[in-house]
Amino acid sequence: MRVVLSWRFAAFLCAVLAAATPLSAQQDPFRWMDFRAAKDQDVVVWVTRALAAENWTAIREIGVEYDAALVVTTQRNGTQANPADDAFSLWSVNLTNHLLTPLLTGYNLRWLPFVTLSDGGSAEPAILYDNCTACAPDTYLTAFHYDLAQHIFAARWMRGGQGVPVGNANPAAGVAWTQVYAGLAEPNGRDLLGTWIHLDYGAQKPPDDYVYRYDVDPLSRLERTQLLSGKEAEALKLRLCRPGEALPGIARGQDSALCQQLVNPRPERKPVTTPPAHNRGQSVPRPH
Repeated sequence: MRVVLSWRFAAFLCAVLAAATPLSAQQDPFRWMDFRAAKDQDVVVWVTRALAAENWTAIREIGVEYDAALVVTTQRNGTQANPADDAFSLWSVNLTNHLLTPLLTGYNLRWLPFVTLSDGGSAEPAILYDNCTACAPDTYLTAFHYDLAQHIFAARWMRGGQGVPVGNANPAAGVAWTQVYAGLAEPNGRDLLGTWIHLDYGAQKPPDDYVYRYDVDPLSRLERTQLLSGKEAEALKLRLCRPGEALPGIARGQDSALCQQLVNPRPERKPVTTPPAHNRGQSVPRPH
């Protein structure tokens, strides 16, 4: 009797799991789909159907983790348009119920090395992208993680529809804008992103510095954005600029004059206070 019940329970459990996860390509950790591989065709077809009602010219990439797909589509304005001007969109597609979640839209997508932002979490794909094309663009950085509660991919540190600002091509008139950023590894095995914005106003007023730390809280597992000051800000500035600190491929601005002066400060010339050799400290009266 026990054997019969165990067999029936096992059969029931297998049926439930099969219904909940109908696609064979689900796995952990994250991996990219091969559009020409037979084993990935079920995912490609599933994603194409989920996007059927949206505007896109081509599906560029599909990455899968568990039961969610991270999808990149491109949109071209016309058959004579320059492919370099294509807009891209990132989506999350649930591989169980076809739920489609738009994540962001931009231009000039660049993939970065994966980052590890949470304890025990998978390495996450990260990107740089611009907010316009054929212009002086602002540049942003974000990463994507699997949201266990919602079974979707979500973008990190989003504010106003954009990720972390890491480049500004349009500073205010009369302001010299220098920005440094880097991905940094922590002793606890997690990574973080640091940025330093230095605004030089010339003779108008003293410069301003804005030093930010972007990471994931280990307890709540939520993204944190912290504006640092004092010793914390100075310590992060040094880490951002110091050679060998940045994660490979996730850094910019270390060759700037701002960083060079911090890492290799030039000794200041002290004023000469020694009197010249001919000066004996005596005054000679003028002849009458």
